[in-house]
Amino acid sequence: MAGLATAGALTAISAEKAAAQAASDSVLRTALDRGKLIVGTGSTNAPWHFENDAGELVGMDITMGRILAKGLFDDATKVEFVTQDPAQRIPNVTTNKVDITIQFMTMTAQRSQLIHFSRPYYVEGVALLTLPGSENKTFDKLLANGANTRISILQNVDAESSVHFALPQAQVMQIDTQANVLQALESKRVDAAAVDLSTVRWLASRNPDKYFDAGKSWYSMLYGAAVRQGDLDWLTFVNQTFTIAMFGHETALYDAAFKEYFGQEPPPRHPGFPVI
Repeated sequence: MAGLATAGALTAISAEKAAAQAASDSVLRTALDRGKLIVGTGSTNAPWHFENDAGELVGMDITMGRILAKGLFDDATKVEFVTQDPAQRIPNVTTNKVDITIQFMTMTAQRSQLIHFSRPYYVEGVALLTLPGSENKTFDKLLANGANTRISILQNVDAESSVHFALPQAQVMQIDTQANVLQALESKRVDAAAVDLSTVRWLASRNPDKYFDAGKSWYSMLYGAAVRQGDLDWLTFVNQTFTIAMFGHETALYDAAFKEYFGQEPPPRHPGFPVI
């Protein structure tokens, strides 16, 4: 009960007092003084950031922004989302146009020279989308079919090697747009489409009569939020808030979004040895 009592006592600290403890130029102090969080993100990429039927901005990235607002103000609505082109994800942070970018951003050593990344909030990968009525809808069947297996993938320099990592003998069809990658599958010109794991889970969970998750993923890529370098007060707050939302005692927002956008329950967290 000592831990609960301490946590309860800490909630009595006002936002003003919390802000006063941060460095004078920290985004933590700026956001608290302003009374809202400003998040740079996108608006056209489900399940990460997109508009629902009511015209509201939703998605996993949007939820992560609301988690931060909840941590700052005990109010998940106190956040302004600034839609930006992916090319502006880093510039808008470094020029203070936004407090943080949360926009399905892959963590790399090169990008880390320009901004600080938060702790990862999702592990992306390459996965295989198939048709539910197909004889070769599972990864095992695709693999066993050898050179007769046909895979569509978005055209890029690593397309062949990416597919052949999982399916060494497969025929690879490189296609110009993601929509056409999926269309090749729907028209049965290929047996599977190699796309992001999050895309597979989103489409298969929302349209089970149209798409099937073949059950294979590879090439882990970490998604993290981007903050301005040198602001350790803000970075520490973001990291701790994300950790609490994913592994601590306030997981409701993260869990609901994970199920909504990926069609899966998060793995159970067990008290005891930390696995974060």
